[in-house]
Amino acid sequence: MKKMMYIVCFVFCQFLLAQTTHKTFKTSVQLKYEYQYALHKPQGDAKKPLLIFLHGSGEKGTDVELVKVHGPFKYLKTHELDAYVLAPQCPKEVYWESESLYQLIQDVIKQNKNIDTNRIYLTGLSMGAWGAWNLAFAHPEMFAALVPIAGFVDRVPMLENCKIKDIPTRIFHGLVDDVVDVRYSIDIYKKLKNCSTDIELTIFDDANHDSWTRVYDNDAIYKWMFQQKKPN
Repeated sequence: MKKMMYIVCFVFCQFLLAQTTHKTFKTSVQLKYEYQYALHKPQGDAKKPLLIFLHGSGEKGTDVELVKVHGPFKYLKTHELDAYVLAPQCPKEVYWESESLYQLIQDVIKQNKNIDTNRIYLTGLSMGAWGAWNLAFAHPEMFAALVPIAGFVDRVPMLENCKIKDIPTRIFHGLVDDVVDVRYSIDIYKKLKNCSTDIELTIFDDANHDSWTRVYDNDAIYKWMFQQKKPN
């Protein structure tokens, strides 16, 4: 009996010592991002649109000329675009980060008063398409059109798809893409189709990962983007 009382007492004391407490912990984490970028400026003093291009992983680094290998800057080598064209370069050790890109865009707008803020367009290829999806979802109020090509799509856009329902969107992907599965574009298209006001998906039957060359080398995509405008 005495032994039993010792056991009960021991268990009771342990119970008192093991009570749950509730506390608060606060901290802040600051990250610094530095982007080099290329900026094409159109002629004239009239308000002009801004086209933002996010490159893929192969163009990361410190040589800003790499952002001109694909996309709008490649097109600009032989054609004219009556618009500002911004192509930031992602540093080697990181990936596209939405808030730092947003701040960069705001700074470019501040420095170039003739940018028409109702006509800002966002496009990207591969890793850049992934970055474009995330940036559009982070700041849907900014963009008048979205053109992601061969991009991975994160879980958040898949779940919050209707957040960008008012952004006219054109998605492109290669059917036999062996780097980023075409199902990402198909799945996000199906989700957006339920609520989007203007969306199309184009799948190139014969294209592998490079489904962007035929898009960016064709003036049709630029004409379509430049026709889009956010309502006042």
